[in-house]
Amino acid sequence: MATVRYPSLYQINTRVWLTEFSRSLGRRCSLDDIPDSELDHLAELGFDWIWFLSVWQTGPGAQQVSRSNPDWRRDFEETLTDLREEDIAGSGFAITGYTVHQELGGDAALARLRERLRQRGLKLMLDFVPNHMGLGHPWIEEHPDYFVQGTEQNLASAPQNYTRVQRQGGERIFAYGRDPFFSGWPDTLQLNYANTAVQEAMIGELLRISGQCDGVRCDMAMLVLPDVFERTWGQPAPMFWPTTTQRVRERVPEFLFMAEVYWDMEWTLQQQGFDYAYDKCLYDRLREGHARSVRDHFRAGLDYQDKLARFLENHDELRTAATFSLDVHRAAAILSFLSPGLRFFHQGQFDGKKKRISPHLVRGPQEPVDQELTHFYDGLLKILRRPVLRNGSWELLECTPGWEGNGTNDGFLVFAWHDHQGESVVVAVNYAPNQSQCHVRLPFPDLAGKKWKLQDQLSSASYEWNGDDLAERGMYLDMAPWQAAVFDLVLR
Repeated sequence: MATVRYPSLYQINTRVWLTEFSRSLGRRCSLDDIPDSELDHLAELGFDWIWFLSVWQTGPGAQQVSRSNPDWRRDFEETLTDLREEDIAGSGFAITGYTVHQELGGDAALARLRERLRQRGLKLMLDFVPNHMGLGHPWIEEHPDYFVQGTEQNLASAPQNYTRVQRQGGERIFAYGRDPFFSGWPDTLQLNYANTAVQEAMIGELLRISGQCDGVRCDMAMLVLPDVFERTWGQPAPMFWPTTTQRVRERVPEFLFMAEVYWDMEWTLQQQGFDYAYDKCLYDRLREGHARSVRDHFRAGLDYQDKLARFLENHDELRTAATFSLDVHRAAAILSFLSPGLRFFHQGQFDGKKKRISPHLVRGPQEPVDQELTHFYDGLLKILRRPVLRNGSWELLECTPGWEGNGTNDGFLVFAWHDHQGESVVVAVNYAPNQSQCHVRLPFPDLAGKKWKLQDQLSSASYEWNGDDLAERGMYLDMAPWQAAVFDLVLR
């Protein structure tokens, strides 16, 4: 497969998707039942990567916790007003073994799906959860020292973070898997990264996974960093990621690692071997709605930005259509996905789905399709299939006032894209709730002495421009609140 500088990824909630197929076919479906036509469609849309969420084996212990936890259940009932017990399968991140769940068809079905993807030029991404294992994992019996253990005092003082586990080899108190800022996840047990045997065992799991897919999304990847682990558990732990990514790539040189990461640790994980790190910072700044902070974010070097995964929603975040108004949604999408980095989309995003589906559920609600939003994303994906936006050069442009005393230029974000084939694109967004004006100088050579046409790819708008004026004063923009445009610059 050809290397693409700025690829696109599509996340699929595997169990929910298969439930939808099961409803239409009248029987339980496995990975083998995913129609070729669906895979053809994903390839036609221009995606490079498909991330199948929650394919690994989980167990009844974690499922029972999911069904009985009152806080989680309230969340499930908000998603599904007709919630049934069978809708709650347990979290796909409470893994009891890195083999494909038997109800999905097992490892053989995944291998056949991967080959079908490969035939269409699509790469397969799966989950890797470094921080914890699900209740019922064999290591609880075979290697209890692989887990963080606690005392009676721990259990009494912090019952939200510890649990008593009845084992054939004897009762023990274990810590729940945990983010240091929240209570533990009671369907999981925390792996002890201070134990080098744990690190070696997890590398072994990844080496095996690397034969089943082309890359992994690593859940909460920063939790096993030495300083984070020690701050959470009071034990020093050796580095994990540099050795792990190196050893996997010794076997599979082009294997891809994507980190779910927060707390401004994106650069740290990029330096430890990750190809991409979640860009939660951009997402948060777009939600705040202030152009200046978004623009400041885009001032970072391309050595950093090229390795960010840009998104507007995923299985953890609220749905974009429920978070942004339609005009802000479109503006935020143009900024997110026409900037450098990995373009990361989520199943249901294009249809304007508004209800987030917990990874504990295997069924989603029936929701109407937002035809206006679908039309917008059809156009955006068409733009993203263009070579200049997949392999071209990107630059953030400075916007000056439209006239003296007019400060509305502060609301603009303008990008330039160009490539060796001579394609030139200008992306302009007024990310503000007011009409705004600015001038922006274009970085393209040989503007002067020619007549130019600027054709907006998001609308029918077209403008003719004298090249001498473009070269001398720059491009003048006067845009409505939250308006976005993607201009092709072509000779008349």
